[in-house]
Amino acid sequence: MLKLPGLIDIHVHMREPGQTHKEDFSSGTAAALSGGVTTILAMPNTNPPIVDSDTFSTVLNIAERKAYCDYGIFIGANLSNAKQIPSLAQKAAGLKMYLDITFGPLLLNDTDAWLDHFENWPDNRPIVAHAEGTNIPALILVANLFNRHVHICHVARRSEIHMIRAAKEKGYPVTCEVGPQHLFLSTEDFMRLSQNGKYPGRKEVRPRLADPEDQMALWDNLAFIDCFATDHAPHALYEKDNQNPPPGFPGVDIALPLYLTAVHEGRLTLDDIVSRMYTNPLKIFHISEQLDTWIEVDPDAEYLIRGSQSLSKSKWTPYEGWKVRGKVESVTLRGVNVYKQGEILTKPGFGKNIRSKESGN
Repeated sequence: MLKLPGLIDIHVHMREPGQTHKEDFSSGTAAALSGGVTTILAMPNTNPPIVDSDTFSTVLNIAERKAYCDYGIFIGANLSNAKQIPSLAQKAAGLKMYLDITFGPLLLNDTDAWLDHFENWPDNRPIVAHAEGTNIPALILVANLFNRHVHICHVARRSEIHMIRAAKEKGYPVTCEVGPQHLFLSTEDFMRLSQNGKYPGRKEVRPRLADPEDQMALWDNLAFIDCFATDHAPHALYEKDNQNPPPGFPGVDIALPLYLTAVHEGRLTLDDIVSRMYTNPLKIFHISEQLDTWIEVDPDAEYLIRGSQSLSKSKWTPYEGWKVRGKVESVTLRGVNVYKQGEILTKPGFGKNIRSKESGN
């Protein structure tokens, strides 16, 4: 067996509260463990969104009761809460700013609001942003004006990674992540994903799938990509097949097998995975190291990905039928064997809040 540290997925959507038919903290964190992920950072575009003390406390209480793995919760920035939410910063995974249209109501379409949040959010807590296209250089400029680090989510296009590379080479305090959907899928997969156009919603994700040239640019610039994050975005399949399909792909349990297959193909190394799903997330998000935590992987196990076998409620995957090599067999979290060969071995609520651990609770 291959022994790796428990992985950290810094970008997942648990859909709780408000949309538990898509996912909840029990199903989502169970899926995370099955994929070798022992810590998740959950996004705030829930229903209602996590934008104040009441909604933040509600979600923390839910996670405390239901999570199987460790977790942190992001606070969402909106047009009016820049001065209210800093009091919650030490309890939060970070601040999430949505600068482009995606799933949920948190679009920040006023740059004055960007300035307010950068000015007020404590500098010892991360700021992460959904930013695409020309919003990326604009965001890097604002962060530099405040001498603040900013983390850019799910980079998808050649121009974006080139801009981030240029900023890094100039010494700007910017980091970024890439998801498996943009490393392994492209516009060439549209017909397969939509079943020859019958279900066009199944190809919808934000940022949208890019051209093969954009995809190759991500691989060519791996040295400038700090994290791998799934943007696990579960929706019921009937919703994806509606006339107004919500964007997003599930994937918290699928990413590691995809990356391990890329290792077998010589496209990645194990160090690439560990640095981007463990070492760098620890540093960027100020996460305490998980003690007595590891995963065991059979690196030679070959199998086909099947959405129906997922512990996520979504029960579908854009990688349906893909042959992968490398399977999580066992997960140990804080000295306790919590997952083994497809079964969760502990009770809901075993997961701990990463920020509570910092304070010794």
